[in-house]
Amino acid sequence: MSTPAQEASRRRTFAIISHPDAGKTTLTEKFLLYGGALSNEAGAVKARQGRRSATSDWMALEQQRGISITSTVLQFPYRDHVVNLLDTPGHRDFSEDTYRVLAAADAAVMVLDAAKGIEPQTLKLFDVCRQRGLPLLTFVNKWDRPGRDPIELLDELSEQLDLEPAPVTWPVGIAGDFRGVVDRRDATFTRFTRVARGATEAPEELVAPDRAEAEEGAAWIAARDEIDLLDGAGTELDRKAFLAAESTPVFFGSALTNFGVRKLLDAVVDLVPSPAPRDDVEGVPRPLDAPFSGFVFKVQANMDPAHRDRIAFLRVCSGRFERGMVVTHGPTGKPFATKYAHQVFGQERETIDEAFPGDVVGLVNATDVRVGDSLWVDEPVTFPGIPSFAPEHFSVARVRDTGRFKQFRKGIAQLDEEGVVQVLRDPDLGDQAPVLAAVGPMQFEVAVHRLEHEFGAPVELSPTAYRLARRTDAAGAEALKGMRGVRVLQRADGTILALFESHYWVDRLEREQPDLLLERLVAEGSAG
Repeated sequence: MSTPAQEASRRRTFAIISHPDAGKTTLTEKFLLYGGALSNEAGAVKARQGRRSATSDWMALEQQRGISITSTVLQFPYRDHVVNLLDTPGHRDFSEDTYRVLAAADAAVMVLDAAKGIEPQTLKLFDVCRQRGLPLLTFVNKWDRPGRDPIELLDELSEQLDLEPAPVTWPVGIAGDFRGVVDRRDATFTRFTRVARGATEAPEELVAPDRAEAEEGAAWIAARDEIDLLDGAGTELDRKAFLAAESTPVFFGSALTNFGVRKLLDAVVDLVPSPAPRDDVEGVPRPLDAPFSGFVFKVQANMDPAHRDRIAFLRVCSGRFERGMVVTHGPTGKPFATKYAHQVFGQERETIDEAFPGDVVGLVNATDVRVGDSLWVDEPVTFPGIPSFAPEHFSVARVRDTGRFKQFRKGIAQLDEEGVVQVLRDPDLGDQAPVLAAVGPMQFEVAVHRLEHEFGAPVELSPTAYRLARRTDAAGAEALKGMRGVRVLQRADGTILALFESHYWVDRLEREQPDLLLERLVAEGSAG
């Protein structure tokens, strides 16, 4: 039987980040196609009969909007490896959820639109990756459509992200006239052939340089000249710089037509680091072969409308997970039975019997388990928690029908645990009219939708004048109470937050009362 460390060496656990409409969902589905995880043809996201729901988008609101709001985990085999693809939300308003998911990833793929390059949300999500120090692969998508000059896109990566681009593949044919790619590592030219709606793998043909010049003409000569320019500039792939998040390997392609998808998936296997020993809160690495341990990076309720259950997503950090094993829940010290352990594939799920470092296990009905919690066997360990982002939008929630207050209270508690929104309460008022705090306004839309459709508790939201929140303590709360333009509330975890209507008021307080605790939260001011 292989050891957990040996199994971990076969794992590749990564996430995909992008601006909406850059093609993240399409690329996700094509990875599954090439990994053999789709039993049917890949449903092109923009199929003729109208938009189909992608495999990884399960919530009704996601399917209506055509965006990923929640995160799911997709596992598939590829080249004797096990690939764990963590699907992140595609909208800036859910960057906090992305941050949590990236806590469980070992690298990320950043998808850029060939015509638009780095968009505002790409920048925001890249900042989240930088905070986590994640290595980043870049995929320039939609090269089958008119777009920008490839050299210009590389310059943008360098200037806006302070990240050295290292093109691994280079397109033959301008954006909109895509013939294939040259792999700069061995100078091979791969020519692609379209298939109907990108439903099956694109046929690939290796073409010799002399034949390519004869058949592709000016497109080949232009690509060769550009590659000579890149060679002269020394933009070679440096794995050490990639792992240090200083350089990004760049790939060109079209997820819709499957051009270049295999090259990118091969790069995930070849370049993304396998799971390494993870540091505990003391900074001590937990060896991969140590007894089982893991941490929860996401909690999601009602993924299966028929069962109304609650799933805690756990990344395995060490040892071998075996279904049915009894683990210890770190925060409470209580035993926790893992009889209901699933691998979640969009809305579908199947029982998982074992898992290894880098894998993600869905623990069903883990009612006491929260985001950031550690679980272990035999040897106690506590992994660093996952901090909450600084909210910048605040609304008061009230149930429309007071007869539904019990459902409202249950729903609010559930959404709070999942991190859909932060729920802030006045200790004197409890759940009568809690303040919902969010990074972006679409989080409110999701909360309202789910409270009504999953919990049967329609609510109305009243916006407030508050603009930012800072963490304070009991002494700070006492000093701030009664001040104009300030409200002191509490999160379920006991954290005391002071809400302010004005940044200027905070700045003034910091100058005039330096002993007052007004601690910034993660990513303050970066949600816009």
